[in-house]
Amino acid sequence: MNKLAVFDFDSTLMDGETIEFFADAIGIKQQVAEITRLAMEGKLDFFESLTQRAALLKGIKESKIIEISHKLPYMNGAAEIISILKAKGYTVICFSGGFRTATSYAKDILGYDAEFANVLHAKDGVLTGKVGGEMMFSNSKGEMLKRLQCILKVEKENTIAVGDGANDLSMFRHAGVKIAFCAKEIVKKNADIIIEEKNLLKIPEKLGWK
Repeated sequence: MNKLAVFDFDSTLMDGETIEFFADAIGIKQQVAEITRLAMEGKLDFFESLTQRAALLKGIKESKIIEISHKLPYMNGAAEIISILKAKGYTVICFSGGFRTATSYAKDILGYDAEFANVLHAKDGVLTGKVGGEMMFSNSKGEMLKRLQCILKVEKENTIAVGDGANDLSMFRHAGVKIAFCAKEIVKKNADIIIEEKNLLKIPEKLGWK
């Protein structure tokens, strides 16, 4: 019996929003954070919010983005919960509406099996303000989850999804266990399990695992 656990990255496996760390470096964190908030609450289309925020980063050196991506603070219990899930036979995947500079670096540190995210376009070592990738739309996580379930031959009832923002709702629709982690109200309303503490090791406890 194949099993799958899918985690959001920003504010789930990582303590914060990757793009806000980038924005902070050029003094526009509040402006970017407000767009993020509206998107995560489901009040702004995710694609529109992503492209707006990426455009604000135009001109930052790509090397700075990589440097920040490699210093992000991971959520309490992130590596441990992934280890626990893998020991129980789960394939663990990270879906992020954020960026591969962060998720690909975190893969070996946290131990998940694969990651799907977006890429900030750069030319001559400088961000152009453009963005592309696998997680551009509000339904991207759900669509990717369905594909993975087909490839890995995993049933919905053997799938766990963990997230905090409105763009995580699409993967909730295809998961047997939906976990809202320090989440927005719209996410909590659609969850089976709600965790309010910044500690991913609350997941086994809530699932009743010894």
